[in-house]
Amino acid sequence: MFKIQEAQPYDPQEIKNLRKLVSRGEGLHLEFKRKANHPLEIVKEFIAFANAQGGTLIVGVEDDGTIYGVKHAEGDTHAIAEAVKFCKPVLQINQTLITLSDSRIVIRYDIPESKQKPHYLKCNEESFAYVRVVDRCMKASSQMCEVLKRAQKASGIKFTYGEQEQVLMQYLELHHKISLKECARLLKINTWKASRKLVLLTLADVLQIVPTEKGDFYMRK
Repeated sequence: MFKIQEAQPYDPQEIKNLRKLVSRGEGLHLEFKRKANHPLEIVKEFIAFANAQGGTLIVGVEDDGTIYGVKHAEGDTHAIAEAVKFCKPVLQINQTLITLSDSRIVIRYDIPESKQKPHYLKCNEESFAYVRVVDRCMKASSQMCEVLKRAQKASGIKFTYGEQEQVLMQYLELHHKISLKECARLLKINTWKASRKLVLLTLADVLQIVPTEKGDFYMRK
């Protein structure tokens, strides 16, 4: 669902606020895009913010913080709005147009943290979720999606602290992190059972799941 604020005349205070925001640099809650040439990539960022803690994406700003704006804001916003239709469930997005000059506009998108996690991009018969990690958008694993889905109702999660859990905790004391496959080998169980155990311990707030480009790993909280 889009909430759209149309472009207003040039406002020095609005530009000052924009520069202050941009000066923070990209991070967990802030992403810059120089152009909107790849709308689906922008939508992936929207999804990652919604599946995490929310955030702001600004079109017309270089990675180094240089503010250029865009020449064809109407076409860019239309292309992005069309790409957003591939998101399921529907995202809540606030769009603001900031006038830099007669020919340049910055497009700001604010995406709040969702209460309907996980959100997916469903395109070309494929469906993927994304999460925000530090200053990057990463594809979410099935385990991460399960955590996102169940965490919203995960009050009072209980688990049995048995021999396998003890072995796992001792391993993490020494090695600090473990992957799904490493957990399965360590506990001599299949990856499905290892996945269920790691997800349960994450929901119980014993472990935290950390997505990386090479796959998730788990750490003690």
